[in-house]
Amino acid sequence: MAVIIDGKALAKKTREELKVECNYLRSKGIKPKLAVIMVGDNPASKVYVRNKSRACEEIGIEYEEYLLPEETTQEKLLKLIKNLNENPNINGILLQSPVPSHLNINTAFKTISYKKDVDGFTPSSVGKLSIGEDTFISCTPLGVMKMFEEYNIDLTGKSVVILGRSNIVGKPLIQCCLNKNATVTVCHSKTKELEEYTKRADVLIAAIGKAKFVTKDMVKEGAVIIDIGINRDEDGKLVGDVDFENVKEKASYITPVPGGVGPMTIAMLMSNVLKATKEQKRQKSIL
Repeated sequence: MAVIIDGKALAKKTREELKVECNYLRSKGIKPKLAVIMVGDNPASKVYVRNKSRACEEIGIEYEEYLLPEETTQEKLLKLIKNLNENPNINGILLQSPVPSHLNINTAFKTISYKKDVDGFTPSSVGKLSIGEDTFISCTPLGVMKMFEEYNIDLTGKSVVILGRSNIVGKPLIQCCLNKNATVTVCHSKTKELEEYTKRADVLIAAIGKAKFVTKDMVKEGAVIIDIGINRDEDGKLVGDVDFENVKEKASYITPVPGGVGPMTIAMLMSNVLKATKEQKRQKSIL
């Protein structure tokens, strides 16, 4: 039976550590501040933004919200981002996705200053990660790496198979795992004979958005299973990409959904905000 990787508990521990760090910064007169931009009225985005606001409040990070109407033009969005780039009181900028279809989100991400890119989405952040330099790492992959660290799961020489190749999760995870000396394989919707890859994985990371897609017969005995998927099953219950109840009998470690990777994503965002704040202040010789 697998050890359950408790993301909720680890996120709580991380937030407590960040709270201490934030209090220290504030004692030095430094007030970390995150700006969040949301365009339109997406219900899921509203929930995510509210959760980020609560996390900031808990840790002591100041929070500023910019709620833009659905019809906002690309020009207005980019102007707001540029203004926030230049505002010395803003340490981190987050553009909540998705945005309305008439907007080009990649152009918007590219406009965010690298120094304030707490989501790790700018080309500068992605490029630095790919060559192993210190940078802002996308929050979900960073949360996964923190889990490996907490549970002493060494990736050196291990076969890591990632299901999914998104810019936000799959691709950054490739680099994160390579930087820990893993042998990485990426599978996706065009991969043939998928099970041939998953059965060989020492570590299987699922991020494809298909409920209970990974079944017991697809995994190797003793594999580490990281489930990043968030889906609703036929009963409306929140489930991951992995058939948790059956796969946990075969795995050595497994993340649940909910309570696994999800809570770590916001904790890592908070970590990135403090990282950005400290680096900006160091450049001004304040820290």
